[in-house]
Amino acid sequence: MAKKISKKKVAGSTEASKASKGRTSTSERRVGMKHTLQKPTLLSGDNPQIAKGYGDEPVQAYIAAIPGWKRGVAAWVDSMVTSAVPAVHKAVKWNSPLYGVEDQGWFLGLHCYARYVKVAFFKGAHLSPRPPGESKQRDVRYLDIREGSLPDPAQFADWVLQASRLPGEKM
Repeated sequence: MAKKISKKKVAGSTEASKASKGRTSTSERRVGMKHTLQKPTLLSGDNPQIAKGYGDEPVQAYIAAIPGWKRGVAAWVDSMVTSAVPAVHKAVKWNSPLYGVEDQGWFLGLHCYARYVKVAFFKGAHLSPRPPGESKQRDVRYLDIREGSLPDPAQFADWVLQASRLPGEKM
């Protein structure tokens, strides 16, 4: 006697066969969309917790998740870096956007703190003039950007351009 197969079991095996062929079911797509629409967790200083990723998309997700005035600062930094170094490589690692040049490494990163956005020039001690913030690391220099006080755009662009030409941190 032949065994009857319920419609439920057939539907499940159809879903599995679609998935095995690289397709996703409607319900799987809906779950994926909900997952991407969730707001990221904000860590101390309103620093968004963003999954590690390479390219412009995770950096833009990081910027979009920053609340208040710090979002504008991060967007300004991103725009200045992209303008100064059109072929810049971007990533989010350790909950911070990084900017680099292929075959040279990362030259700049940013991170949100409670009262400022910190821009790190990984070889900033070699820039002229040096960015004002000192570091415990010999080569690193910082620029803290506080609410309502963007740095001089020409000076910032010059630092970015200088930094992009120096060997950076391993990508």
